[in-house]
Amino acid sequence: MTISDPQVLLIDDDDDLRHALVQALELDGFDVKAFASAASALSSVSFQFHGAVISDVRMPGMTGQEFLKKVMHVDPAIPVIFITGHGDVAMAVSAMRDGAYDFIEKPFPPNQLSAVISRAIEKRRLVLENRILREEIDADGLLDETLIGKSAQMVRVRQQVTMLGDADIDIMINGETGAGKDVVARALHDHSNRKDKPFVAVNCGALPKEIIESELFGHEAGAFTGATQKRVGKIEYANGGTLFLDEIESMPLDVQVKLLRVVETRTLERLGSNKTIPLDIRIVGASKVDLAAASNDGEFRQDLYFRLNVATIDLPPLRDRGEDIMMLFYRLARQARARFRKEIPEVTPEIVAQLHAYDWPGNVRELRNSADRFVLGMGLGLPNSEDIVVDQSDRTLPEKMAAYEKALIESEIAKQQGSIKATYEAFGISRKALYEKMKKYDISTPHG
Repeated sequence: MTISDPQVLLIDDDDDLRHALVQALELDGFDVKAFASAASALSSVSFQFHGAVISDVRMPGMTGQEFLKKVMHVDPAIPVIFITGHGDVAMAVSAMRDGAYDFIEKPFPPNQLSAVISRAIEKRRLVLENRILREEIDADGLLDETLIGKSAQMVRVRQQVTMLGDADIDIMINGETGAGKDVVARALHDHSNRKDKPFVAVNCGALPKEIIESELFGHEAGAFTGATQKRVGKIEYANGGTLFLDEIESMPLDVQVKLLRVVETRTLERLGSNKTIPLDIRIVGASKVDLAAASNDGEFRQDLYFRLNVATIDLPPLRDRGEDIMMLFYRLARQARARFRKEIPEVTPEIVAQLHAYDWPGNVRELRNSADRFVLGMGLGLPNSEDIVVDQSDRTLPEKMAAYEKALIESEIAKQQGSIKATYEAFGISRKALYEKMKKYDISTPHG
């Protein structure tokens, strides 16, 4: 789905008023398509429509309110603005409750209508952009921005998620902080037959040692001082679904012993109870350290590690996914634009160079923060970003020019959301010329 140029649909059975409004709106820079009846305008309304609809209320045949109902059936997010006479104000207010965007009472100055239309189009653009963000699903059907990318590492991660989603086994996810382990865990759940059951995430590193056992296993009333009533723990709450144990390396050894029994028997006992509760859960663990090494050093139970490590997904750090950085940055910047209602500043070659030269210790999470700052007009906000440049001192001039051209092409493809047509049009070159350059610099197509 791509966003077309905005258009105003104007519906009014009064020929003189319709022609006058068309002229005024076109002078204000709007692309206007006029209709003498509401019925004739319906074919121009679609789920992908970008723009606003201006309609009279009282018209022969289909009235404005009847037209509104049909538009709301096509897409309730399309802004419909009513032009009303004095006696129709109450009707227009009622129409707004039914989904109309706004109404303007006759007579009105043309600039008032233009201002309302501009706001309506901006709102519609944000709606469409948010839909694109949700619909830009890669070939394997994974939605979140952390999982997009054409790098071999991310292709492998997506394949593993698809393959393991329905395999009802426990899984370990390894990766640095901010790399998106929680996103992979959620994707595994969403691609499993447990997707309609609970997904319960527990950050083991954020739970104080004094309460982690109660949080995980629950307790009966009177099990310890302060336990005034029964509590269902996270493990039991996840019954039927997926239990995600993030930073599992932080779990105290004595709690690991009890978790091992849950993993082995798929049962648990609340604190203060002798009753065994059967469980039907999938356990996904995540760690930012090498658990195999930690278990060898006695810092993590080996038996628990081997029980959980039926399958492993290694999530690469962002610094090893250089070819994905611009794609991710533009995606995150578009999300920030929708949230903050600000345009994305120009991404200059210097910005591209800084994004590629930085090593991103905070991974995608840090890139998201940088994209937010950039859209807010605060720059990338990277440490010593003014000193981050690509070292090309040992390159010849043709090599420097080639590297610069390649960076520009990759950046523009990412900016245009993978659209080759939009990319060569933005550069003012032919499709053939762009493909030749992509072949020269070994730049893969968005779907290749």
